Amino acid sequence: MNTNTWVAALSFAATLYLTPQITIAQDSLFIIPKPRIQIAKTGHYIYTTKTDVFASAGFKDATALLHEHPYLKFDQVKTLKNARHLPKQGLMLVKAAKDDTLAQDAYRLEINKDRIVITAHQPQAILHGISTLRQIAYTRKDTKSLPAVWIEDQPAFGYRGLMLDVSRHFLPITFLKKYIDLLSLYKLNTFHWHLTDGAGWRLEIKKYPELTQFAAWRTDASWKNWWNNGRKYSEMGSSNAFGGFYTAEQAKELISYAAQRGITVIPEIEMPAHSEEVLAAYPNLSCYGLPYKNSEFCIGNEDTFTFLQNVLDEVLEIFPSKYIHIGGDEADKTAWKQCPKCQKVIKDHDLKDEHGLQSYAIKRMEAYLTSKGRKLIGWDEILEGGLAPDATVMSWRGENGGIEAANTGHDVIMTPGSHLYLDSYQTNPIGQPEAIGGYLPLKKVYSYQPVPAEIDPAKKKHVLGVQANVWAEYMPTSNQVDYMVFPRAIALSEVAWTPVAHKNWDDFQSRLQKHYRLLQQFNVNYYPPSRDLSILSGYDMANKVAQVTINSEQFQPEIRYTLDGSTPTASSPLYKEGISLAQSGTVKAIIFENQLPAGKIQELEVDLHKAIGKKVTYNKKYSTNYPAQKELTLVNGQSGDLTYGDGQWQGFLGDLDVTIDLENPQALQQLKMRYMQLTGPGVYMPAYVKVEFSTDGINFKMLPQVDNDVPYTDASLRFKTFVFDLKGNTARYLRITAKNEKKGFMFSDEIVVY
Repeated sequence: MNTNTWVAALSFAATLYLTPQITIAQDSLFIIPKPRIQIAKTGHYIYTTKTDVFASAGFKDATALLHEHPYLKFDQVKTLKNARHLPKQGLMLVKAAKDDTLAQDAYRLEINKDRIVITAHQPQAILHGISTLRQIAYTRKDTKSLPAVWIEDQPAFGYRGLMLDVSRHFLPITFLKKYIDLLSLYKLNTFHWHLTDGAGWRLEIKKYPELTQFAAWRTDASWKNWWNNGRKYSEMGSSNAFGGFYTAEQAKELISYAAQRGITVIPEIEMPAHSEEVLAAYPNLSCYGLPYKNSEFCIGNEDTFTFLQNVLDEVLEIFPSKYIHIGGDEADKTAWKQCPKCQKVIKDHDLKDEHGLQSYAIKRMEAYLTSKGRKLIGWDEILEGGLAPDATVMSWRGENGGIEAANTGHDVIMTPGSHLYLDSYQTNPIGQPEAIGGYLPLKKVYSYQPVPAEIDPAKKKHVLGVQANVWAEYMPTSNQVDYMVFPRAIALSEVAWTPVAHKNWDDFQSRLQKHYRLLQQFNVNYYPPSRDLSILSGYDMANKVAQVTINSEQFQPEIRYTLDGSTPTASSPLYKEGISLAQSGTVKAIIFENQLPAGKIQELEVDLHKAIGKKVTYNKKYSTNYPAQKELTLVNGQSGDLTYGDGQWQGFLGDLDVTIDLENPQALQQLKMRYMQLTGPGVYMPAYVKVEFSTDGINFKMLPQVDNDVPYTDASLRFKTFVFDLKGNTARYLRITAKNEKKGFMFSDEIVVY
């Protein structure tokens, strides 16, 4: 192809890429993350019994990853001496010429009927090209042929991470290798290994054997049972000891395995908090000098810093990564306040308070790591009290920590829990394995934008990338980790690799369908898309009609519905883009496959009621953390979904106490309002709900209260509608109170009045 033709082709491809709704007709190439430029060519490359493999001198090590390709067989790798005159057949890893316009972190993949050529400036980029080639092989039904194509691709962010917590539940090296294989296939380049926490220490430290002989083992295999029943540790060898650890040699082997696949392994060694297991083994490092008393190291004890530096010395021998993660979050400062040694440090160093003490400890560890040629990274609480400019922050408390860090000149990795914590439920929690709480469906992961608008444009360069976190409190087995991580980690890969302007949910969903084949070949116990439907109703205030939408996790499902409460059949109306209702009704819907119902019938009562749009006076304020639609929330005609974070459930940390003005006295029939309970994150039903009514707003009459009958001990997601009979009564004002007995969060849905 001559230069002018290439320029035209690239221009055309760029146009296609910038308009994601246009799809390229091509034989079975559904690459994730989506390449920047992908041009279909004619013909196919056919895999043969043996393939000649050639590599430029600097890329010979990368050929080891080619052995992981399922259909590519080769023996000796031949050296490419002249990149401008390539062999006519075979597979080639080519170092880009200095005048090649290919970006430094990009790769080019060219496939025709005779050869496969991957070109790049750097070994890391070559590995990305190999990952694309491997991914194509695993996602195609036709395993013997490869469609001709021209791809040019590069990442949007340099840091693309996936974390795994092995402290709460120990996981074998064999599983970690599979985990790393999958990171590599989806071009994630960082494995953040959360090795220590109160639930168990997981890395051999030769100088401190009790860390693995005692602190790595606990009295119950289940983190939840252990957490709720004394939180004690066991000696290794005890018949009732549960846990495990990785030897230094095992860790080195995994690091080497990851490096071969283009993955950097970053260790996390928690300090100064989340260290109950250390202090149980070495109680002299705690403020009280006793085991099972503290979670935080004693900052006033110099032995603490000797211990931490000795531990880090061995960690640095094992891990070559630039970054060393020290946690740095959630320190309970109670013991420090009562400890004479800690108070002396505060006084001697003119620190403001215990927050300053925590900052003092972290700065000391940062200085130590810097002296060893490494960089400290920690959760965004390391910003408290100030930190040297070369530290890197992982933002986990929403986006604010990341915004603050970037705007003050710190490098930041975005890891907000609302979008990137894969221990949250990914579908309706009813019927799902227990999780920490929250609701993070695949689409929400995909929708995340790593660079918030609130970051100063000149400081956006400080956003190094993104990471999803896998906290394992409720993941006791590798199968459960698989289930919670995939396919959400695949969505993460496109968030991390693909520019926001080039992402498209429908296109991603289409490509994802081919990746279940890949996950099956890697024996991944992934979460399959649910056949349940989500039916939601909004309200058009101007036209006074309800707008009903029906959503599914299935790809392009056939959804049939009815509006009269009857059971949908294969001849019922086909749902397309929304349903408008001018009066109350019951929507029922179900997916059909091959003329037969698949899944369960879902239904929603659509309430076009008297209180929609009316004035609500808050006698007690809602929580500023969950304001939803503020004063309109409880009467906006829109029902809440399965999660309190959807913008329709209004949160209260105290009691709910509101008064609705219906504008004029009128005959009433019924009032109802719905609450949810999910005890894991501290969401509870009200103890009871009361309703009073009045014609003048002064003199109120109370109805019998409705008590909650959902046990607070029920950890599953529960909903309850509190219903009040108003027949025979006339009122203009309605005062509703709900008692927040548990003092946690109480979430209210629409107040429906007939």
